[in-house]
Amino acid sequence: MPRLFTLLLFSLVFISQTLFAIQDKDYLPPDTTYLQAITTPTEALGNEVGEWHVRHDQLLGYMRTLAEQSERVSLIETGRSHENRPLVLLAFTSATNQAKLATMRADHLASLTGKPQPNAPLVLWMGYSVHGNESSGSNAALLIAYYLAAGQNKQIEQLLNNNIVLLDPSINPDGLSRFAQWANMHKSRSLVTDPQNREHQEAWPNGRTNHYWFDLNRDWLLQVHPESKARVAQFQQWRPHVLTDFHEMGSDSTFFFQPGVPSRKNPWTPIKNVELTDALGQFHAKALDQSKQLYFTQESYDDFYYGKGSTYPDAFGSIGILFEQASSRGHLRETANGLLSFQQTIQNQVTTSISTFSGALANKDALLAYQQSFAQDTLELSKKDKWSGYLVQEEKDLSRLQGFLSILNAHNINYWPLKQDVEIEGVNYRAVSSVFIPLQQASYRLIKSLFSTRQSFDDNTFYDVSNWNLALAFNLQYTPVKGKIAVDTNRLFKPKVLESELLQQAYAYAFSWDDSSAATLLSRLLQAKVKLQVAGAPFVAQTSQGAINFPAGSVVIPTAFAQPPNLVSLVQGLSQDLPLTLWSINSGLTKQGIDLGSRQMLKLSLPKVLLVAGKETSEYEAGEIWHHLDLQLELPLTIVDLERLASIELANYSHIIWVKGSYKDVSENNAKAISAWLKEGGVLIGQKNAASWFVDKGWLKARIKSDSDIDLAFEIKDLQYADIEGFKAKKRIAGAVFSTQLDISHPLAFGFNSASLPMFKNDNQVILKPDTPFITVAKYTEKPLLAGYTSPELQELISNSAAIIAHRVGKGKVIAFNDDINFRGVWQGTSRLLDNAIFMAGFIEAPGQ
Repeated sequence: MPRLFTLLLFSLVFISQTLFAIQDKDYLPPDTTYLQAITTPTEALGNEVGEWHVRHDQLLGYMRTLAEQSERVSLIETGRSHENRPLVLLAFTSATNQAKLATMRADHLASLTGKPQPNAPLVLWMGYSVHGNESSGSNAALLIAYYLAAGQNKQIEQLLNNNIVLLDPSINPDGLSRFAQWANMHKSRSLVTDPQNREHQEAWPNGRTNHYWFDLNRDWLLQVHPESKARVAQFQQWRPHVLTDFHEMGSDSTFFFQPGVPSRKNPWTPIKNVELTDALGQFHAKALDQSKQLYFTQESYDDFYYGKGSTYPDAFGSIGILFEQASSRGHLRETANGLLSFQQTIQNQVTTSISTFSGALANKDALLAYQQSFAQDTLELSKKDKWSGYLVQEEKDLSRLQGFLSILNAHNINYWPLKQDVEIEGVNYRAVSSVFIPLQQASYRLIKSLFSTRQSFDDNTFYDVSNWNLALAFNLQYTPVKGKIAVDTNRLFKPKVLESELLQQAYAYAFSWDDSSAATLLSRLLQAKVKLQVAGAPFVAQTSQGAINFPAGSVVIPTAFAQPPNLVSLVQGLSQDLPLTLWSINSGLTKQGIDLGSRQMLKLSLPKVLLVAGKETSEYEAGEIWHHLDLQLELPLTIVDLERLASIELANYSHIIWVKGSYKDVSENNAKAISAWLKEGGVLIGQKNAASWFVDKGWLKARIKSDSDIDLAFEIKDLQYADIEGFKAKKRIAGAVFSTQLDISHPLAFGFNSASLPMFKNDNQVILKPDTPFITVAKYTEKPLLAGYTSPELQELISNSAAIIAHRVGKGKVIAFNDDINFRGVWQGTSRLLDNAIFMAGFIEAPGQ
């Protein structure tokens, strides 16, 4: 089928609702011949590309076939998704280069800090469909892989003889599989173009997200998920010159390619990056002009947050490129621009993949030179910085510190243990619990972003969050440092954990609640039917290793209870992989504080937790709860759709968790059932606007500022039409860090050792601080903004308002968090508030009125 005829097909109004099949070669450049020995995508699938949405197993199978058949292709498995789907990366280059690929990679990495090698190769990374329901990318990957493995033309010869193309065909295989199943199972023989058809309206949760309903495009920096860990590990091993990120957007849009909004780039990204992005953009424009496709640039999307696929590379001297294709959300759909077929969406992704090759080859010298200059300029910047680096410490929660350091490791950020204690501005940074992160290293720009507390920006409109200070996210003590710090570069930092001593004849065993992993062990013990209790107040007990201070929240396992057989070996086995010290207590009589038989010792049973999810709730926030309970607490969680809640026997559950959502359709009878369950002893936990719903139902004794009250805080006089976007940005908190003052005597604060707690905020809900004493667990400080952008008007409204409220309702407890305490699975400084809400709520006795 001639190329021209293919393009005409895409522009025709379909007379019938039967989708025309398009052959593989019709998607690809017409001046190309193909090796007959290489299997085509159609031969592998049994249907034309775009006729059905490709499943991940089909996609993977075809990539493996190409690696077996073509001497230009090598494939490695880089990891596994949560659902155990293989993550693969293919390297395309000539057969001669394949034999020396490892050497070429090593030479390329060496050249980043040295002189460029003669005839140095470009490394191009093609990444497809990080959002699973934006599947035109992964379907296009079939064709691009075939083009590179079997195609014969001048461009391919030039590309593969002197360069390397890395191809990630499916960044999010779990989401892609979920969406392919949805789109294919609802496809009719007579294609339905009505946007309201079930095919085009995915059920909750949609295929955008991964197994735990996270947006993987926000996880490049945070490294929460195995898909991201595998991908970033390969990125760091290859450091490509160009990285592409193929997405989809709303169906009524056209096509977008970068550069994005000029004023919204990250301040640490050089302007040369934007210039090279624009140079490549000229090739995309030319290719799309030839096929008469509508497109736009320099609008809507930004390059500020370094945690996305198109911006993370910018921190390392690569050129990240975002593509956004209008989505067919199925196979054929009516849009504002006419009928949009799945084939057309695939075609545009193929077209811009190939224009990326053309643009990169034409700008090869500039791209090679840019990586060199980027490295040199970064070094010079680091030398001019007034700070030499950052000191970071955490003395009691080693799990939290190790979580922070693991992210630094993933991004090749160097840090070193101290040779001796260091005191800065009255704070002692102990060598056993502190690290120093020098700024004079290749990751300088990323480090500056990771510790940024910037609050003012040239453009205050953000597509995503305005701050991602990791030390604040992990609630770690840190400070910038001037001058030299004595560090030991000959050893890795390894925090010391005192060895446990569990004696067979002990009176009881105990461990502190200071470390985040204590909640994991508690969950394991309860599931193993170990009988235990939690201390509601501190005590000093005599152990086999002397007198030990146990803070409130410490867990005690009395041998007086009927325990499982072989208790010591059981406890040892459950705790051996955790950085915890367990103690053998000699007597129930303590030296100080409560005794082990005290009424302030709370006996715990295994919680039975229910999460309300489904349609009308935030799948991101629900996924964060699920992820935390499943992987951190290792606690079984029952997830129930909101629409089914009325049919659930609530008495079977000890806790119900609610995330951001719309609860206006919850029936009055259902609300009465929840009230009765709460008063009989249930624990009701809600975050963000779920707290507002709690107030409406009379469960939470608080007042929340209305939207109209918030609007009154903003001056609108003399605003012009052009001010609309800026005015909306002032009323929005895209994502910033706020300081709160925590009541560390409260049960929800057990395990916290400082009243200062950074919280992440990404909406403008304001809960007024109640007059009722003892129920405000945390409040925002008088000047609450720590990092990121929030308008002065909102800062004033939030000042001294409530962040966490908890009180008794009958025999039950209600707990409200004004913010997302598990934000993107990385905000570990506040995630243990949820652990306490689950395990420590029994201590909450303050009445709501």
